[in-house]
Amino acid sequence: TLKRIIDILGSCFGIILLSPLFLIILLLIKKDGGPAFFPQIRIGLHGHKFKMLKFRSMCTDAEEKLKELLKFNEKSEGITFKMKDDPRITSTGKFIRKTSIDELPQLWNVLTGDMSLVGPRPPTVREVEMYEQEDRRRFAIKPGITCLWQVGERTGGLWEIGDRNAIDFKEQVALDVRYIQSQTFWKDLWILMK
Repeated sequence: TLKRIIDILGSCFGIILLSPLFLIILLLIKKDGGPAFFPQIRIGLHGHKFKMLKFRSMCTDAEEKLKELLKFNEKSEGITFKMKDDPRITSTGKFIRKTSIDELPQLWNVLTGDMSLVGPRPPTVREVEMYEQEDRRRFAIKPGITCLWQVGERTGGLWEIGDRNAIDFKEQVALDVRYIQSQTFWKDLWILMK
């Protein structure tokens, strides 16, 4: 399909173009100690599991520490986790998370076909365990590196860019469903530009 062709071309172009940045980030993360990449099991198309890549932005035992930090979750519904000044984030991690550079290794996931450039963000196994049936509508298409709520587009405004942290889980699902029902090549291109 056209979307898959765009995904292949876009991910190849992105990997080649950004390879110097990748090298710099790899060196900075290695300076913090531990592996440069953080592979994590995520849930994708039709509920299938896959290994999503990110640049590691947290300490090496971040998954274990999450259990202790859940009580500080700023997201009231408890499905997704957000904490201001999360102590698990490394010094390099603060920068690469703020700029979303930590997400760039997912270009490889797009190239291999587990993800798309644009689509609902792939949730963790822990998050899906708390899903209601209606939340699973997000699995109707491949997950993406970015989506409507990632760019803060809530009302469908052409120039709208907002704070994604202000969007709660139920609204994320609603925005993902809206995207699934109305996706077009031009809409994907506009989301990528945002």
